[in-house]
Amino acid sequence: MKKNEPNWLVVLRTVMPLGLSYIPIGLACGVLLHAAGFNHLLTALISVMVFSGGAQFLIASMLTINAPMTTIILMMFFLELRYALLGSSLSRYLKGQRLPFILFFAFSMNDENYAVNYLKFATDKHWKPSQAMLVEHYSLLFWTVSNIIGSLIGSALTINLSVVDFALTALFIYMAIMQTKSRLTILVCALSGVLTIFFLVLMKSTLGLVVATLLASLTGYFIERHLLAHKPESHLLYKVHDPTGQTAMEEDTDK
Repeated sequence: MKKNEPNWLVVLRTVMPLGLSYIPIGLACGVLLHAAGFNHLLTALISVMVFSGGAQFLIASMLTINAPMTTIILMMFFLELRYALLGSSLSRYLKGQRLPFILFFAFSMNDENYAVNYLKFATDKHWKPSQAMLVEHYSLLFWTVSNIIGSLIGSALTINLSVVDFALTALFIYMAIMQTKSRLTILVCALSGVLTIFFLVLMKSTLGLVVATLLASLTGYFIERHLLAHKPESHLLYKVHDPTGQTAMEEDTDK
C-alpha cells in the first residue's frame, strides 16, 4: 500500500477481484430476473434488499414455476440463516461499534464480502470496521449495477444459465479455501459434506442442508472450545493466528 493513498482506493483495490467476479454472475442474474417478470426497478430493489446471488436465483427460479409465495419465503429463510453464523464470527472485530453501524453492516453482508473482510481482519491488524463496511458497499454496487444491466439487455441476450451454477459453486469453493487456516476447518468441511449427503437422502428436502450446516458448525465449535480449554499449543487440529500474530490459545490464556 502506498503512503497517503486514499482510504477509498485502498479498499477498492482490495475488493476489485470480488467486484469483477460479480459482473458475469450479476448479468446472468439480471437476465433471469427479467425472464421471471421483474422490471428494471424491481431488479434494482431486490438486488439491494436481498443482496444474495443464491437467494435471487432461487426467487427467480421458483417464480418461473409459479411456486407459492409462502414456500419462497420459507426457502429464503433457511437459505439465509447461515448469515447468523457468519456474522457471529465477525463480532469480535466489531466490538465498540454503535448499533446503527452493526445493523447496516449486517444488512449489506453476504458470503463473498464476508470472506474478504474475515481474511483481512485475520491477517491485517490495521484493517478497520469502517473499511469492512466500505467493502460491503463496493460489492453491493458491483452486484446491483450488474443486475440492472443484465435486466436491461435481458430480452436481447441469451445466456446458458447452466454455467451460472458452476460459477456460484466456484465462488463458494473460493470462500471456503480463503477460510482454511487449520486442519480443524478441513475436518468440519468434510463432516459437513458427509452430513449434507446423509440428511438430504434422509429428509428428501433441501432442509437437510440446514440441519447438516448447524450440526457441523456446532461440532466444530465444541471441538474448538475443548482444544482451547486444554491449551494444545502444538495440536495438529488447531493452530490459528489472530491479527496480532498470537495464537488463539495464547490470546485466550491472556484473558
